[in-house]
Formats: sequence, structure tokens, C-alpha cells
Amino acid sequence: MHAYRSHTCADLNTAHVGAEVRLAGWVHRVRDHGGVLFIDLRDHYGITQVIADSDSPAFAGIEKLRAEWVVRIDGRVKARDAALVNAKLPTGEIEVYATGLTVLGASEELPLPVFGDAEYPEETRLTYRFLDLRRDTMHQNMMLRSNVVRWLRNAMWDQGFTEFQTPIITASSPEGARDFLVPSRLHPGKFYALPQAPQQFKQLIMVAGFDRYFQIAPCFRDEDPRADRSPTDFYQLDLEMSFVTQDDVFAAVQPVLQGLFEHFGKGRKVHADWPRIAYRDSLKWYGSDKPDLRNPIRMQDVSEHFAGSGLRSLRSCWRQKATRSVPFRPPLAAAGSLPTG
Repeated sequence: MHAYRSHTCADLNTAHVGAEVRLAGWVHRVRDHGGVLFIDLRDHYGITQVIADSDSPAFAGIEKLRAEWVVRIDGRVKARDAALVNAKLPTGEIEVYATGLTVLGASEELPLPVFGDAEYPEETRLTYRFLDLRRDTMHQNMMLRSNVVRWLRNAMWDQGFTEFQTPIITASSPEGARDFLVPSRLHPGKFYALPQAPQQFKQLIMVAGFDRYFQIAPCFRDEDPRADRSPTDFYQLDLEMSFVTQDDVFAAVQPVLQGLFEHFGKGRKVHADWPRIAYRDSLKWYGSDKPDLRNPIRMQDVSEHFAGSGLRSLRSCWRQKATRSVPFRPPLAAAGSLPTG
């Protein structure tokens, strides 16, 4: 048998009843039911319930276990009684009767409990990040991010794109992330810079004749954070295409984004009909080149209805406010009711 485990904590089911197994993982939770101990053993893959009674050779050792101890458990797979089946767990139909225990790593009292979804201050979570990442929500978030990146890569390869990596350390440029400097050991007093985005490098690749390129690119921003842009560093799907029209770009990008949300949207409806709005129309209707179409209201030009009324348009008010120091009167709301107060 393997030195640490014969199965993961998500492998076992009723087909393994009667089998001798070995599991390794973290003690997620300990429950004492009057002489019968239950251990929820957790690893990366899932949770398996371990049971020990006073007849178990491992009972004395299991009594001492505390949350987040790392252990190896030998035991025999048993089927749970029908009334005790946990349908929420893939291993909910079985449990492992412990016959042996080895403590691989003991834990002191936890500053940040892993079990449960209680909220803690961000400072505490960052100080004990290794514990925070063990929590189920954070673990699932990390796996989701990894799966999204893998899905994007497969989708881009399926469309004939080739993935290339571009340098992270480069010479500084006016558009680069100048606040993020890396000192050179070989050239004292000189610094490398992190590129703001791989623009120059990916354009080099395209000029060299590679037809379709993509990258899950790390980007670094030397600017104040904004509502629509992450500060410091983040990752983005970056792509370039040769000899294409605007429609070719739309045809390449829409299946990727639509498929991504269909795959990870947990059954939520994803519309296949994507409206195309000209830049001029977007500014005219919504006042933005990235409108939120969940709000169906469009701005209307009502100037002709109030001609000669003394009410000025929003544009003229802004222009006058910017050029002259005069009292500013709020304009009539174009797509709503009159302002109050």
C-alpha cells in the first residue's frame, strides 16, 4: 500500500465496502457522540467521514485530534445506514472505520477557523492566508479560476490560435508600469520595468507572420484604480489576428465568451443574440461606450419640445459652466422626471 494514501477523500463509494484503505488529509471537524468519534477528513478532492469506537485500535489517538491536524488513517470501508446517508457528499454513502492512525503534523489553536463560513477581518485573513485558502469558499474560487483559464486555452486552441508567452521584464517605456521597477544586479543603478501590457511584443509576433496569437497575459498598471479597471496587476485574455475584418473578430470572440458563461454559469441563461451598437449611438442613447443593457431606458433628445422655454440643454449648461463663472442651473432630466430638492 502507498505510504500515505490508497485513495483520495472523494474516491470512496459503496463499491469499496469491505476494502482496507489508507487516507491522508486534514482534520476538518471532530465530533464526539458519547464514546463514538466521528472525524471529517479533508483533502484537496473532498471529505470522507471516519468513525472510531472504543473497540478501535486507533480510538485513543483519535481522541487527541484537533482541527487541522494532518493525519494518515488506515481503516475499513463500511456502508452507512440509510437514515445516515449524506446526499451532499460524494462519499456520503460510506464511512471508514479507523484501525490505525499516524499524526503527520499537529496544529496549535487556530487564529482563523477553517470550518464554516464565518467572516473575518481582511487583515486577519491575509496574515493567515494559508488558513484562509483552506476554507471551502476560497478553495472553490481558486479552482474556478484555474478551470476558467484552462477552458479559455482550450477554446482558443480549438479556433486555431497559437499561444505565445511574452517577456515580463523589459526596458521602461512611457506607457509601461514605471512604478514597478526591478533593480539589476549586473548593472548597478539600472532598473528593468514590468510592461504595462504585452502590446509591443505581441505586435512583433504578428509582424513576424504568426497568423493568430493569444495569451493569458499578466498586466501591470501604473495608475490610480478605477471602477472599470483593476489596480496594480491582473490577467487578461489577449489576442491578435491577421488579415481579418471586424466581423471576423466578433465571430472569434463571441463563441469564447458566450461558451465560457454557459459552461460556468450553473444553468443561467446566456443570450446568443448580441446586439451591436455603434459608438455614436451608444453615447447618444446611454452616455457611455460601455452601457449596462440591463437598464432598457435610452436617453431622448427633447430639445425641440422645450425650444424657447428658457430651459437649456445639458450640453449647453456644461459648456457655459466650463467657460464662464455663472450660477449653474440643473437641466431638465432627459429620460426621467423633473429634478427635485
